[in-house]
Amino acid sequence: MKKQIAIIGGGPSAFLLSAFLDSEKFAITIYEKNKTCGRKFLVAGKGGFNLTHSEPIDQLVKRYTPNDFLTAALLHFDNTDFRKWLERIGISTFVGSSNRVYPVKGIKPIEVLTAILGSLKENGVVLNYESIFTGWDVNGKTIINKEAVEADFTVFSLGGGSWKVTGSEGDWLQTFANKGIKTKPFHASNCSNQIDWKPDFIQKHEGAPLKNIAVSCQQIVQKGEAVITKFGLEGNAIYGLSPIIRQMLVSNNKAPIFIDFKPSLTLENIQSKIETSNYRNRTETLKKDLKLSAPQIDLLKSYLSKESYLSADSLAKNIKNFPLEIVGVAPVDEAISTVGGIDLSAVSENFELHKIQNQFCIGEMLDWDAPTGGYLLQACASTGVYLANFLNKNK
Repeated sequence: MKKQIAIIGGGPSAFLLSAFLDSEKFAITIYEKNKTCGRKFLVAGKGGFNLTHSEPIDQLVKRYTPNDFLTAALLHFDNTDFRKWLERIGISTFVGSSNRVYPVKGIKPIEVLTAILGSLKENGVVLNYESIFTGWDVNGKTIINKEAVEADFTVFSLGGGSWKVTGSEGDWLQTFANKGIKTKPFHASNCSNQIDWKPDFIQKHEGAPLKNIAVSCQQIVQKGEAVITKFGLEGNAIYGLSPIIRQMLVSNNKAPIFIDFKPSLTLENIQSKIETSNYRNRTETLKKDLKLSAPQIDLLKSYLSKESYLSADSLAKNIKNFPLEIVGVAPVDEAISTVGGIDLSAVSENFELHKIQNQFCIGEMLDWDAPTGGYLLQACASTGVYLANFLNKNK
């Protein structure tokens, strides 16, 4: 007789777990509180559908905080494995110029989701919608819609606390805490970072991009681009610094960052171009010889003294290491992802809750962090497949 597996939450980690579970051994049911599955998955696809990242696995694992917790899962089912599986279910992918992996042109997010759900149907997975988890009964059985669920194994794949419009509210956190399971509050990650811009500057440049830059904080460097917003800065050049920025805000209420406007040039290259320029006007030198954008030039003009702006040495140093101060982050609901959730010490190396035998937590509900660019989805997929392999072999 098949063993019953109840999966609470219908997101990416649940999908991959369900796809890789042995349907000859298990009867698999997903309980989703919404009327459909994958709402957050589809919302993520609106801004450029990163499925994973193509960088070598030894580099990829270092993108996670903490990276040692996820290493085994990421090595077991890596970015190449994920692409091969997507290909098997009819979703071809390609590597973009940023080394991010996307569905081939013409394939929409809803088509990816449909293919995934089709693979689950082939594996005999049952999907129960409008199924709300509220806790456990006195015997430790999970309660769905006020009734205890009979299951040999229960897997929670409840997501984080961002994008409440998709149903990912994180309201399960207190339920787990009440059960005596160690949790951490949700905090925003991959979100806008608050900077108190000078009024004249932000009035002129709100919404402008800072392209091909590198942002550093505490010796950690992230290349990419950022967008100037009324609130501050957002974009992949700063998202990867989220963990260290959060730490500094907690300890100091501020986080100094430094922007390199020309990562491709050395300090000496920049100083030489300034000193040997044929343009008398310093702004023309920056625009024509160094190809700086108007927002970059105005940042330098707005924040440097006249003496520093006219000094080739000082100006070159600020182009390579322009200081700004982050004083806060956007609210959780405005973040792309969150950290917090189930404390990592509350689960085993196979994601089993120490407090409740044969119950597991996977995906974004665990307290790990990663930048955008496919890393979040890859880790969700990897934890799902890793747990499926464990259950197939050991239960």
